[in-house]
Amino acid sequence: MYKHLLIATDGSELADKGVAHGLGLAKGLGAAVTFVTVSEQFPIFAWGGAMAGYAAGDGLAAYEEEARKYGKEVLDKCKASAEGLGVSAKVVHIEDRRPAEAILELSQTERCDLIVMASHGRRGLGRLLLGSQTAEVVSYSEIPVLVVR
Repeated sequence: MYKHLLIATDGSELADKGVAHGLGLAKGLGAAVTFVTVSEQFPIFAWGGAMAGYAAGDGLAAYEEEARKYGKEVLDKCKASAEGLGVSAKVVHIEDRRPAEAILELSQTERCDLIVMASHGRRGLGRLLLGSQTAEVVSYSEIPVLVVR
C-alpha cells in the first residue's frame, strides 16, 4: 500500500505521537521513512531598533546555530527509534522555510506516498491566530495525509 512515508516533526511531545504512529505503520507495511523537521526564518520583528543591523546579525547567527542543533537532536532521536524497529529511515532538516511549504515540497522530491504529522486540532480563533501547518498540508497535498492527535 504505502512504500515511503514522510514523517514531519517539530520535536514536541505531540509530534512524538505522530512519529511513533508513523513508525508503527511503516514497520507493519515494510515501508521506508523520511523524517523532516523545519526551522522557520528568523523572526522579522527582531530587526527593529537603532542598532538593528548589529543586534539582529548576532541574533540571526545564534538563532541559526540553535535551530541546527535542535534539528539534529530531534532527527537523531527519530533515526534511533526507526533503527530500533528495523525501519529504513532518512533524516532531513530544512532551514529558513515555512513548515507546510517545506513538507509539501519534500514529499514530492522524495516521492513519498503518505505524509504523517500531528495536530493540536485547534479550531476557530485559536487556529486563525496561531495558524495550522497541518491544515495547510492537508489542504494542498497531492498525496494522503495521516493526522495524528
